[in-house]
Amino acid sequence: MKIFVTGNRGYIGVHLVDILKEAGHEVTGCDINLFAGCTLNKYSSPQHELIKDIRQITEFDLDGYDAVCHLAAISNDPMGELDASLTLSINRDASIRLAKIARRTGVGRFLFSGSCAVYGQAGKMDLEEDDPLSPVSVYAKSKIETETAVSKLATDGFSPVFLRNSTAYGYSPMLRIDLVANNLLATAHAYGQIRIMSDGTPWRPLVHCRDIARAFLAVLEAPTESIHNQPINVGADHENYQVCQIADQVNYLCPDATVTYTGEAGPDPRNYRVSFARLQRVLPEFSLHYTLALGLEELHAQFKKQGFDATDFECDKFVRLRTLRKRLHRLAKDKSHG
Repeated sequence: MKIFVTGNRGYIGVHLVDILKEAGHEVTGCDINLFAGCTLNKYSSPQHELIKDIRQITEFDLDGYDAVCHLAAISNDPMGELDASLTLSINRDASIRLAKIARRTGVGRFLFSGSCAVYGQAGKMDLEEDDPLSPVSVYAKSKIETETAVSKLATDGFSPVFLRNSTAYGYSPMLRIDLVANNLLATAHAYGQIRIMSDGTPWRPLVHCRDIARAFLAVLEAPTESIHNQPINVGADHENYQVCQIADQVNYLCPDATVTYTGEAGPDPRNYRVSFARLQRVLPEFSLHYTLALGLEELHAQFKKQGFDATDFECDKFVRLRTLRKRLHRLAKDKSHG
């Protein structure tokens, strides 16, 4: 297949490009390269690439493709709150526009990178895709509103699928430490402390970033009738954890680190444990390669190899919010002088 991947230089995108190429697909990447310089290691490049804002993609850009994997976004709750109008412009409006262009140009399958964050402050546990959604952030709302709008575009020849990814973690050449499991391990390496900013009780479903990429491949290659126009939670039932349980896994790898409850974030309204029964039903041959223990062990080895320390933790390079804030400030400054 010819596949168009947005956000190909991102935390998950670099894995997806690698996996698609390994499977024999022809890949074109599209990325604005906002996080240039944030790499930890070299990564696989697509056969073709556009350095372009997704808001400027045209029919010409998508002509001849079999599928779009749409990952590009302002990528988590804190980043989404930095500029709500920008988040909605990119995450919602540009995504809906992209889906419309894809349908007009004859793209058969449109895979949208959603999030289990849509469940937010859940009223029950073991949430399924048809349960009520309770978003607590602009980021989560943008994902819901995109799903709703793009779902209406579905036809016999255009199949959107909404992959509601669990909270990502694990090693990527485009490393991020602003994700809960990665962050706890990073503080252990940087300060000898496993810093929990809440009371540690909220539930989170977790999934390794490379397993998310593998799920995209599985959906791309699945029969249309099994995945057509539906949301699918991506993860596994046994990979639901409370934050304190994630800290225990980190402490096992870093026994000299002390677990510290800072409480600085106050009560965390995001609390959701998720069911992955639909994923098992529609993709019966798919299963995760990583457990939290295996994924953290791999990342722990990378941190030791790189000599990850407080300087790395405190720099902008591995925290998307810091990089985004600085670059938005620079853009605003340039416009004011223009």
